Amino acid sequence: MNEPLRRALLRARLREDDVAARLDVDPKTVRRWLNGRIPYASNRAKIADLVGASEADLWPDAGGPLTARTRPEELESVYPHRWAIPRQVWMRFFESAEHEIGILAYSALFLAKDSGILGILADKGCASVTVRIALGDPDSPHIAERGTEGDISDAMSAKVRNAIVLFRPLAEVENIEIRLHQTVLYNSVYRTDDRLLVNQHIYGIPAPHAPVFAFRKATGGELVSTYLEVFEQIWADAAELR
Repeated sequence: MNEPLRRALLRARLREDDVAARLDVDPKTVRRWLNGRIPYASNRAKIADLVGASEADLWPDAGGPLTARTRPEELESVYPHRWAIPRQVWMRFFESAEHEIGILAYSALFLAKDSGILGILADKGCASVTVRIALGDPDSPHIAERGTEGDISDAMSAKVRNAIVLFRPLAEVENIEIRLHQTVLYNSVYRTDDRLLVNQHIYGIPAPHAPVFAFRKATGGELVSTYLEVFEQIWADAAELR
């Protein structure tokens, strides 16, 4: 419990609903703040002004090491390895899309080899969901570098070419577009609407063995927006698959 914040709200005669309305957030978010979660900097400033107190008094630990109390609202879960994510989770993830699906990776071969996933992507395209797939250009020097980093050498380029062959039929489906990028990726990003699965790229560690962070966009959050902005930048510079 954040006692300084609770006492400040009492002094200001403000309820959870009042704070939620003033900051345009969900009352549950305010309750989480009262239970100890530290708000983003912009919301801390607004609350401090609202109750007439200093941020330092209300959140003396703000800016310190990340703990369970300061876990970002947008972070839903962490998988220690990509291979630890059950196939059903990937299936539900893509099936949940109502407006947009995005895949940004070097090869995403594990998805390309899954006929069930390919079927879902095709069905979503037919259902007017925008599907954008950005894969690495197999002739890019960054592909070779990633293969060396992941200890798979020349096999990386072959993986990308294989993925392109498997994904290519989707390009014939309405609302689905595939492009090739020449960007150095520090993570692979998989998107459905306001949800993300972000596979980290770690030197010397193949992507299936690297961690995956699951995010969902939240009011006032910046993590999801940052990844989506990067996706858009890479997509804009990528070349259409021919």
